[in-house]
Amino acid sequence: MPCPLVDIPFNCRHSCWFCAEPCEHVFAFRASPHAEHASLSVPACKECLTLARQHTLTSIYECRIAVKDALMKRYAKHLAIGLNWTREELEESEFSCKILGGFKRSAWFMYEVARDRINAKGWPLCIDGVPLSDETPNTGFDFDGLHYSSVFAAIEHYAKNFALDKDFLQALTAICGRDRFAFAVRLARLNIAADKRTKKQLIRELEQENSR
Repeated sequence: MPCPLVDIPFNCRHSCWFCAEPCEHVFAFRASPHAEHASLSVPACKECLTLARQHTLTSIYECRIAVKDALMKRYAKHLAIGLNWTREELEESEFSCKILGGFKRSAWFMYEVARDRINAKGWPLCIDGVPLSDETPNTGFDFDGLHYSSVFAAIEHYAKNFALDKDFLQALTAICGRDRFAFAVRLARLNIAADKRTKKQLIRELEQENSR
């Protein structure tokens, strides 16, 4: 079956629909019998094209979520720069040796590129002027300048970059709620060396406090 190219806004004519980077490829989403929409094609950079082919799923929107999650895992070290530094801290750092001096000059740029690719939303999809509805449940979560596909994706990202107990952070988040995710992360970091018994005790105390 043919995969018609979606309508492309003039200012996006050379942009990847997934991450907004310059692109010269097209990803053809070939709809399965259970797909939520007909076959179509979207502009894609080489990297997103490769990732999209691995995660076709049941809609182009689900495919985009999977591509974003894959990019987040692939560029976790770049994104971690924004977790551990601010632009001002890097600029004021006293790194002077060859290796660290190079990190000082390029680190924030690498973070911004990775962040902007993850946060890119793509333009609303239309084919010959007819909008393509997005029925995908909105589980997105925005925190500290980064858009995650879900709270769980944020938990995975923070657990990996700060070497936290993922199950513990997940339990804390479930109690504190997504609006207090920063507090949950802070508790997980404060108790990074705690044993299982201490963590369970903290969870019980938080549950009791919330039930009052």
